[in-house]
Amino acid sequence: MALPESEHYVGIDWGSAEHAVCVLDGAGKARSEFNVTHTATGFETLVRRLARFGNAENIPVAIERPDGRLVDLLLEAGHPVVPVKSNAIKAWRDAEVLSGAKSDPGDAMVIAEYLRLRHHKLSEARPFSDETKALRTVVRTRDDVVRLRVMATNMLSALLDAFWPGAKSLFADVESPIALEFLTRYPIPASAAHLGEWRMAAFCTKHSYSGRRSPDELIQRLRRAPAGVTAEHHTEAGRDAVTALVTVLKTLGGVKKDLDRSVVSHLGQHPDARIFTSLPRAGQVSAAQILSEWGDSRAAYDGPDAISAFAGVAPVTKASGRMRGVSYRWACNKRFRQAMVTFAGNSRLESPWSADIYDRARARGMDHPHAVRVLARAWIRVIYRCWLSHEPYQPDRHGGLQRLATPKPLLQAV
Repeated sequence: MALPESEHYVGIDWGSAEHAVCVLDGAGKARSEFNVTHTATGFETLVRRLARFGNAENIPVAIERPDGRLVDLLLEAGHPVVPVKSNAIKAWRDAEVLSGAKSDPGDAMVIAEYLRLRHHKLSEARPFSDETKALRTVVRTRDDVVRLRVMATNMLSALLDAFWPGAKSLFADVESPIALEFLTRYPIPASAAHLGEWRMAAFCTKHSYSGRRSPDELIQRLRRAPAGVTAEHHTEAGRDAVTALVTVLKTLGGVKKDLDRSVVSHLGQHPDARIFTSLPRAGQVSAAQILSEWGDSRAAYDGPDAISAFAGVAPVTKASGRMRGVSYRWACNKRFRQAMVTFAGNSRLESPWSADIYDRARARGMDHPHAVRVLARAWIRVIYRCWLSHEPYQPDRHGGLQRLATPKPLLQAV
């Protein structure tokens, strides 16, 4: 919903240590300009000084951040908070300030002016519940840990390619627990020089190796690989590097397991959990990823199309004169898009309706990522209906699935 008219408009230029604040009246005249520190005292000063201009619910505040402690305190004080895009403010400033001059107080005034003139097209932030905030915190942290683990795995793979190729080719995944234990016990080629079938069998038994290769096959694979580095100084440096990366991967693996348990725990406490966990092949982690980015404010979205655009699965159409083009949507919540396309891709394995939409998209010439985004957009429409009604997904009430499952009647000649 658009913001109503107000007698005062506030713009805040966010900074890591200090924030510039500008208050404009309805005519665009600056009523107050000041700075506050990013401290509890600074936040109290901001709320107290804004209270001089009237009731908090009648004083909208524009800021370039959609979250953070400053935003939380403004919402708690009762101010309508309007997140504004940094690119929009930059374009507005470039159009208004022809000299190109830039300062924090000047940016705060530009943000306040942007809010004053475009408030009828802007909407205030809809705060998440405490359950959603908690779930988003652990889910995003887990995703960041997974990303760090992938980076560390790639670093270890590159190091072993140059230092000891045999250790990399021994097991299927270099980041698997058995591979990390092997590198801990044999960090350099020289340490495995006398490794034979009997010792390999003992090692596999000790670490519960569940692969299908026999100890003799593992030894042969190790011996067939290119020889590793044997120079003294290089070997010492390689051992230190391998040990360091193995330690990092072990730590990240343990942290990920702890966060997995935390994600499942917080998901179970969320009121909307049963909606998202009821989706086919969603599981616990995927459902938590979708829910943490989707949110729980029913007033935050105008409809499923708004969610599709926010999640980046709806294309962008550009038309001018005879030119018309449809392109990939870059500006979106990328975590939300990743969660939706991951779920949509997995849902094909269980839902015939999902598989049919995906197959028809591929038949129209779309590649795999494009077809999965089409499927994700279709799922958003289904999830939106369940979300509004607070009911879990039920295949027997899904019209598209039922129409697909019902055989078409045979045409009879009359």
